[in-house]
Amino acid sequence: MNNVRPRLTLMSEEQIREAHRNVLRVLSETGVRVDSPSMLQMLEQKLGLKSQGRIIKFPADIVEDAIKSAPKTIDVYDRRGEHKLKLGEDRLRFGVGVTALFYQNPFDETLDIFKRKNFRDLVRLGSSLKHYDVISTVGIVRDVPEELGDLYGSLEHIANTTKPLVLLVSDENKFPDVLQMFELLHGDLGRKPFIIPYFNPVSPLVMNAGTVDKMKVAIERGLPIIFSNYSMAGASTPLTPAGTLTLLMAELLAGLVISQTIKKGAQILLGMLPVYFDMRTMLNFYDPQSILISVACSEMMKHYGIPHCSTSGSGTGWGMDLIAADTYWMNTLALLLSSGHLAPFIGDSLGSKSISPTTFVHAHEIIDQSLRLHNGFQLDDVNSAVDEIAKVGPGKNFLNQPSTMRNYKNGYYISSIYPHYSMEKWQEAGSPPARQVLRQKTQDLMASAPAPDDYEEFIGKGEEFIGKYVS
Repeated sequence: MNNVRPRLTLMSEEQIREAHRNVLRVLSETGVRVDSPSMLQMLEQKLGLKSQGRIIKFPADIVEDAIKSAPKTIDVYDRRGEHKLKLGEDRLRFGVGVTALFYQNPFDETLDIFKRKNFRDLVRLGSSLKHYDVISTVGIVRDVPEELGDLYGSLEHIANTTKPLVLLVSDENKFPDVLQMFELLHGDLGRKPFIIPYFNPVSPLVMNAGTVDKMKVAIERGLPIIFSNYSMAGASTPLTPAGTLTLLMAELLAGLVISQTIKKGAQILLGMLPVYFDMRTMLNFYDPQSILISVACSEMMKHYGIPHCSTSGSGTGWGMDLIAADTYWMNTLALLLSSGHLAPFIGDSLGSKSISPTTFVHAHEIIDQSLRLHNGFQLDDVNSAVDEIAKVGPGKNFLNQPSTMRNYKNGYYISSIYPHYSMEKWQEAGSPPARQVLRQKTQDLMASAPAPDDYEEFIGKGEEFIGKYVS
């Protein structure tokens, strides 16, 4: 069978090598600042380097050794031990979530503080939608004591889905406590890992103490990790795409060196969220060239043989609106057609401060159609239907022909949200706006999204752990 499939290529091999040379220059000549005294000491001792003013420079050979020692693929399981993903070898996979402060309800899209109930409902919704392969932390719980927000949120995270989790903990001091709670609920987290902690450095070129210390905790438990950075081009990184790519890649490879120094062969995904900074409004946003930078990063990671974590194109809209749809379509198609492996942060809006369940649902529709495009079509004798065309001839139709009868159920796309209304049918239905149809579909999905069978058991044990933690 001859499958015709679209591909997107951005850089030539020579351009990739040139970008790599630039990154090596930054790491060997400028270096990065490491704010954790214990991590800085470990890097100096294990790598035979000397820092100055907390700045450490990595020679090219140390960087190349780290690239060679990092695993080329990462096996990810669900909470019940079933193998789900082989990141680095599989196509781009998607997830929902972001550490939102506000919840945008699916009735009228007004905002409220993010609550524990919202965490539960969003995890169940994301888990019920088939194209979301991972569930990321969906918000920061704000209707419990502030010091317990990460614990209660993480409890709802693990209890409401069996899918793999991408874990973000806002209070760095709570990260070991969250893992301890997960170990109580589940057992050994590193044997068949279903949790992927997510860490950020601080641009430009700062390996902050909270990030590298949490990396060590996760890696020592045998967990794969995501090390990803966030730019504001024109503020924390150069305004040019090439400059942003160079600086962010230098940070990523510094994080790679640190991970492999902690443990040779540590499993790590690298990626970036390259946004721009509007100096007129003091806001950050995704530009079309943000997507190009992310594609370039995916090609660099393919060159290195390291699994890639990409942007999800989220955060741009004012909810699930035309603005958000533009960015989601552009990002999803571009990354699916390139070399990305994981896009885990779908659903946020208003500069990533809020999260919207309607975005979960509409973005899932975008992914569904994008996968159909990505999968291409078969070009062979049967599907080319030359004999069938000759049999029907000019001026007739193909309604009862073998190719139609064989493929009519999946031969074209039918939306699970938006009916194929004629003008007359749309008028008969009351001329509903598409946004109204989306809101109603979202409400229906949320009402029917099930909890895992062991939800009550996990919640009971988790709340007991938190109660002891408080006392």
